[in-house]
This record gives sequence, structure tokens and C-alpha cells, in this order.
Amino acid sequence: MITSPNIVTGFDAATLRDVVDLAAAGARLDELGALRSLSALNEKVTLLRLVGRLDEAWLIASEAVRQARFTGDREQAAASRIRRAQVQQFQGKLDEAVVELTHCVQECEAHEWSAVAAFARENRGKVYFDQGNLDAALVDLTAAVFLRENDGASADVLEGALAAVVSVEALIAERARPSAI
Repeated sequence: MITSPNIVTGFDAATLRDVVDLAAAGARLDELGALRSLSALNEKVTLLRLVGRLDEAWLIASEAVRQARFTGDREQAAASRIRRAQVQQFQGKLDEAVVELTHCVQECEAHEWSAVAAFARENRGKVYFDQGNLDAALVDLTAAVFLRENDGASADVLEGALAAVVSVEALIAERARPSAI
């Protein structure tokens, strides 16, 4: 999705969020300018969310969903809805994001769109994580790894997905340990 590999520079295991090079993200947004293709809109949504411009990200995400629905490609529409739910997550609208992502998971899995289903599962897992529901987060994040692995994802993609699973497993194990008094 993001064409410049130096925009996302790492992964924060404590928050399950990407570490972002803000200057590179801003430069890429400038490059995209007024482009209105669905791929450009989706990339803008991601970049705007990553740099914290959430109101703009929401407007463009809604535009991308409308455009995807207009084309009639339901798989692309689901992917655009997932990006819009990511914006809701970053806005703190966690319940709304879970509802939207749940619909996307159900639709994608029913149609066997495994890559988009993995995207939906991973993001719903991150919302559950933000809600403090670590068990549900682990289920979704693990399912995302499985779906990506079966879809033939690259080692880099699998590594990122596995890092989130490991982080949540560590937190669950930490919570299960008895406190020392």
C-alpha cells in the first residue's frame, strides 16, 4: 500500500502501532497531491491516519468507500471499509470500529478473500487490544497470521503479524503471573 518503504520505520510492541517517519509520510502525501484514484485515496487515508490528521483521513476514507462501492468491487469496498475503521480506532471510536471490522471479517471470510480477511482480523485484533480485551485480540491476530501464511504472504509481512501475536501473548502471560507482595 505505502509505496515508500521508509515511511513505516518500525513497530511499537507496547501499542501494536507502527512507528512512522513523519517527514517521509508528509513528502508522500505531497506527491499524491490531488490524485483521486481509489488506490491514491486509500494510500492517503493510511498516511493521514499515521500522521494524526484524523479528520481529513475520515473524509477521504468515506470517499474511498463510496468510490469502491461505485465500482462494484466488493472486495475493494471491504478493504476501504477496513481503512475507515482504522481511522475510527485512532479517533478512539473503538466500539464503532469493532462493529465495522466484524462485518468486514464476516464478508471477507464468507467470500474467501483471505488477504482482506487477514487485514480485517489484524485490525480488529488491534482494536480489541486497545479495549484491553487481550484474549479476543490474540484470537484475531493469530487468525490473521494463519490467513496470511495460507495466502503466501512474504516473510516480512508474516514477521510483522507475528510480532503483534508475541506482544499480546507476553501481556497475557504477565497478567496471569501472581503479584509479588
